[in-house]
Formats: sequence, C-alpha cells, structure tokens
Amino acid sequence: MNFNKQVYEIVSRIPRGQVCTYGHVALLAGSPRASRIVGAAMLHAPQGLPCHRVLYRDGALCCDQAFGGKEIQRQMLEAEGVAFLPDGRVDLKRHMWLGDG
Repeated sequence: MNFNKQVYEIVSRIPRGQVCTYGHVALLAGSPRASRIVGAAMLHAPQGLPCHRVLYRDGALCCDQAFGGKEIQRQMLEAEGVAFLPDGRVDLKRHMWLGDG
C-alpha cells in the first residue's frame, strides 16, 4: 500500500469527536518524520474522508486552503462535540486519538 493510501486508511478510523495530529498520523503510518507529507495528502484526499479531524501538533486548526477555511473546520469539529481552548486550539488532552488498540 502506498503512503497516501495508508494515511487515508488511518484518517478514516479517527472517530467522531476525536482528532489526530499530522505527526501522529505519520507515526501510525510508519514514517514519524513525514507530517508534511501527511498534510499534502490531506489536500488531495478522497471526498468523505474526515480530514477535518487532522490538526497541527499544538491542536491548531489547518490552513485556510482546506475545508473552506478554519471557521468551517471549527464548525465541523464543534458539531462532533470537540472542545476548544480559549485560544482557539483543540483540547488535545480530551480529544486526541492515539490509534486503535
């Protein structure tokens, strides 16, 4: 399986109400230093993949070029019950998905 397909398979398993970071997706895919490649893969992901659940390592939302902007991503996450800190980052202590098992 190529790396992008592996990334998409991992992202498809992130449950509603939880998030994962680009770096952790890369780690789960077996390439812990490939967070930027994960980010590039998210920009070209298949329709329906919950890419809005993948965030920067500090819980910050994605760049404005995805999902129609950060506000749309935030609305999608809030609709799933994801809590935000006062500074606008996701509360990773409450919502970080570390993988299956």
